[in-house]
Amino acid sequence: MNLSEHIEQYLQYIAERRRFSPRTIDTYRKSLTKFLEHLGEDSASFPLNAFSESSVKTFVWDLKMKQKLAPTSICEHLAALKSFGKYLVKSKIVENNPAENVPMPKRPKRLVSVLSQKDLAEEKFPELPENPTLQQVRARLLLELIYGSGLRISECQNLTWDRINEKDFLVRVLGKGNKERIVPLTESFVGRIADYKQMQLEAGHPPTTTGYVFLSNDGKPFGLRTLRNDIQHLLREIGWEGKASPHVLRHSFATHLLENGAEIMSVKEMLGHSSISTTQVYTHVNAERLRAAFKKTHPRA
Repeated sequence: MNLSEHIEQYLQYIAERRRFSPRTIDTYRKSLTKFLEHLGEDSASFPLNAFSESSVKTFVWDLKMKQKLAPTSICEHLAALKSFGKYLVKSKIVENNPAENVPMPKRPKRLVSVLSQKDLAEEKFPELPENPTLQQVRARLLLELIYGSGLRISECQNLTWDRINEKDFLVRVLGKGNKERIVPLTESFVGRIADYKQMQLEAGHPPTTTGYVFLSNDGKPFGLRTLRNDIQHLLREIGWEGKASPHVLRHSFATHLLENGAEIMSVKEMLGHSSISTTQVYTHVNAERLRAAFKKTHPRA
């Protein structure tokens, strides 16, 4: 089996066995294809040993010096190669991961964008009309799941009714790597469920136990673009001029929890992070905001 065939087998593995998101699979496919292109015109027939520490280092150098890619982009490509190498070791195809010891470029520290607690106060959102549209109610439910419970937009898209426990205000979330976590639901979310179910019923999609919560007219889950547009419209409606994305709400969820005294390990569990280092970015956000407030208000700053 040549290198190209091993890559296809790996992509099939992360799709079927690891249950990576379609977006991640597509990103990894593009990165690995780019690596093959770097190797040369006949890379499709190259043997597996063409994937070596030396070829990976040369690839990274090419991305940096010739293609002038940003460190963040280089890290994405290298992450795909490291994951591929890890798969080869786990499958006992090779003894060592050729990409394991290739260092990741240092990424510039960048603070995540968040809305303030005041921005997201309930009174900031206009009341729904007496006869709201399904889209209006859907957008509010999305807001409560992402800002209220910290879900990713893809997790909202794949959410089914059997995972929602209205009585105990909890939701079982199937996250990255097929890992399940349980997080609290807001009263606002649970309070809107009955109306939303009735609207779905009237639209010809009676909610079933294992049916998707966010179901479109064709009986399939709404596309991510539609759900992102719901959030963008809602954030623009309250006057937010920054990046209006679902992830900004998730960032805000984590930041506001920490600002109000939540333990970082609890926030990590609710976000579904595999590593505490991923969650620690929010402590840096708090530190920077405190530093900015100090400089602005203290007479000796």
